[in-house]
Amino acid sequence: MTDGSIQFQLNGAPVSVAAEGLTLLEVVRDRLGVRSVKDGCSPQGQCGCCTVWVDGQPRVACVTPSARVDGRAVTTLEGLADADDWGRRLCAAGGSQCGFCTPGIVMRLAATPAEQREPDGVRQSLLAHLCRCTGWNSVVDAACNVVAAPTDRDLDAAARRASIEGARAQVVAASVALGHGGFAADTAPVDALVAVRGADGRWTVGESYADARRAAGTLPGRRTTEPLRWPIGVPEGDWERTLQTTWVDPAYLEPDAAWCAPGGEPVGPLRNGGAFGGKAHSEVAEVARRLAHEYGRSVLAVYGRGDVVRLGPKRPPIAAGVRADGTGVVRVTRTPGIAAAIARVAPGLIVEEVDVVGPPTSCDIRGAGWVEALVLLAPDDGWITSPSGGRARATIDTLDGAVRVEVQCGPVLDEVVLRSYCVGAAHMALGWVRNEGIAVSVDGEPLDLTIRSFGVLRAVDTPNIEVAAVPDDGDGPPVNGSDAVFAAVALAAWRASGFAPRWPTMRT
Repeated sequence: MTDGSIQFQLNGAPVSVAAEGLTLLEVVRDRLGVRSVKDGCSPQGQCGCCTVWVDGQPRVACVTPSARVDGRAVTTLEGLADADDWGRRLCAAGGSQCGFCTPGIVMRLAATPAEQREPDGVRQSLLAHLCRCTGWNSVVDAACNVVAAPTDRDLDAAARRASIEGARAQVVAASVALGHGGFAADTAPVDALVAVRGADGRWTVGESYADARRAAGTLPGRRTTEPLRWPIGVPEGDWERTLQTTWVDPAYLEPDAAWCAPGGEPVGPLRNGGAFGGKAHSEVAEVARRLAHEYGRSVLAVYGRGDVVRLGPKRPPIAAGVRADGTGVVRVTRTPGIAAAIARVAPGLIVEEVDVVGPPTSCDIRGAGWVEALVLLAPDDGWITSPSGGRARATIDTLDGAVRVEVQCGPVLDEVVLRSYCVGAAHMALGWVRNEGIAVSVDGEPLDLTIRSFGVLRAVDTPNIEVAAVPDDGDGPPVNGSDAVFAAVALAAWRASGFAPRWPTMRT
């Protein structure tokens, strides 16, 4: 280091930047403009989205001080010789949906020795990474190169199926797996101001994300040792089965972000995927609009991971009891639309909305209300029909834990994408029933502010998930199938637990 600057090789080219106490992520992404390196949890070092190579070895850039790379070689996806091949492999296997986490995953997989690119070895190599979308199996398939893309694959039809499953317009292409999904934080003008939310709720503006965050005095979130709480008591009654759930975060990896030019329309937080309903009413677009007008410059408004946890909507906790005839009572956190969502699929259940002190909840979260209702009714044949008309049934092997799914959702359009979304839905359902939840104080404040503390299943914990598309008898339109799979796998996991009265069944 000389004069407070660091010199290193970035993708083979010499660079010199002021260290300024920055992390490698801040230097590479904010100072040098390399947008393939994503910021999903900074500076927690828990999601793997910012993985780069330092002297050929994978490093999580958000917890690597930039001073440590002085005189060394840093490689990002742009400097990876076989990056395009990895993009094609992930696209062919359905190993990328929104594409936010996959650049970091590619850097990890490309550094994994060839002899370790077998399922168990790949799952171990992915321990530093999280993926909410794909359920890991398709990523493992891509790494092991066990899936080849059909030569006649129609990517427009694939994108149509992805948009149906993700409830937002989506693109299916190798470039998406390499991080080119059009995320707001990536497409903001290079001279845009950056706004972050301080602990006091006020927005602070700076010339870069690092500048704004330092000015706001933001601190990384911590994981608590407090246990989970189930905030609603089960109603009294002679019940066949009962269920209590706690707060669950949708755990999308791309933090809320939007940018706006003065007098323009915001580029919002839902650019390539629906975030499982978690960003449906995010404030960041209007904040970007307001601040762009105030400063007369383009402004990128972005949440940190702690903001996402504190402010993002959670799945509404419930407590319910049902009788053998399908009647019963569901007590649920007061949430707009939740009573109607339950009544739509289970008219025999009485819904009682309860005021609960806690983080915000939303009916927009994937299947909120109606999934719990249908799972409580537990049809003997296992088939669950979602409000969209998709149908699914799932079983879990008692020996190896493998999940087998049947799904019926109209014309398949693209088998790769349908399988990817259904595997992802199964992964999410397993995590929800068995592991997921966040600790919340008696005052209603979320205490678990790190993404690892949510209980999302890691690659090594995810079983094999098989998906079979069942043809429809009629000629109806394609409908969402993965939401029905989400419900069907939740039922199968609950049944496998012996209908344990509390979710998650494996945490206290």
